[in-house]
Amino acid sequence: MTVYGLIRDWVRPEIQALTAYHVADASGLIKLDAMENPWIWPEDLRQEWLSVLHKVDVNRYPDPQAGALAVQLRQAMEVPDEMAVLLGNGSDEIIQMLAMAVSGPGRSILSVEPGFIMYRMIAIWCGMNYTGIPLNAGDFSLDMPALRKAIEETAPALIFLACPNNPTGNLFAEEDVLAVLEAAPGLVVVDEAYAPFAEASFMSRLGQHDNLLVMRTVSKLGLAGLRLGMLAGPPAWLEQIDKLRMPYNINVLTQETARFAMEHHDVLDEQTANIRQERERLFPALEGIDGIQCWPSRANFLLVRTAPGRALGLFDHLLKNGVLVKKLHGSHPLLDDCLRFTVGKPDENGRLLELVRSYHG
Repeated sequence: MTVYGLIRDWVRPEIQALTAYHVADASGLIKLDAMENPWIWPEDLRQEWLSVLHKVDVNRYPDPQAGALAVQLRQAMEVPDEMAVLLGNGSDEIIQMLAMAVSGPGRSILSVEPGFIMYRMIAIWCGMNYTGIPLNAGDFSLDMPALRKAIEETAPALIFLACPNNPTGNLFAEEDVLAVLEAAPGLVVVDEAYAPFAEASFMSRLGQHDNLLVMRTVSKLGLAGLRLGMLAGPPAWLEQIDKLRMPYNINVLTQETARFAMEHHDVLDEQTANIRQERERLFPALEGIDGIQCWPSRANFLLVRTAPGRALGLFDHLLKNGVLVKKLHGSHPLLDDCLRFTVGKPDENGRLLELVRSYHG
């Protein structure tokens, strides 16, 4: 039998049907495709960080609970005292742990679309059903009648709601999220990856709803290279999910670097404020360009729609001139003719605007 025959026989059909997650090569480009913080640390802070790492030995396994770091993250992200936290190798690992914890024959995950692709992908990896409910066209708000119907019909073990949502950038109405919490038979995870830019959170509501968990990441703060996520919620829930955490999942360099970064959170806060300020400058400038529709955002990116049939041409125009953005056209019907622009530094945003204005394809 050939290797392809073995794959056909042994790899689950739903895995064979998937396409691996693709990351575009950004070498030499202005990188505005992945919602990263564009600023690096000041040189004096970098030197202090290197001095910390110089004292770190890598011949021993790291603290399996990342205890010192967990304490600092709790404080920085204002986790209620009575709640527990669990750290993951990025939010993706936490999503996978959550799915594994509640997976079983016929069980399902529910989210909204367009949304974060990993909810769907991890559901498939874990052999679960996935239901994606389209958002309302126009403002990308939650379609509550459709959500209630889907919750009633599928009884999802797990619901993910990203607040703000990726790739649309909007916050869902608080009363709608609360209604989902009341209707859900299983867990509801509010994914607050973009909380530093939204200045809104469900963290303080932990404990008020037995099925609510809140997920955070340090990636958007400027630490994307560390791959560090955090889940917060009632200790009884996290005790069960922790059983699925791989041993030593947060390596010693990540622990020490993130711990150091939390001690200098003022630098991260200043960078976050700069991004919010640039977002507010970029939004009206894009709205003022003929043929461009731009949605208000509470994240560190902006969703734009071009005139029909122009999105791919604009994407290529930007790429040929050294700017990489995210191409969303074709990924979901609600994103036809859409691109997503990460908010960059002032000069990067200026170059983006210059190229968008100059495109006449």
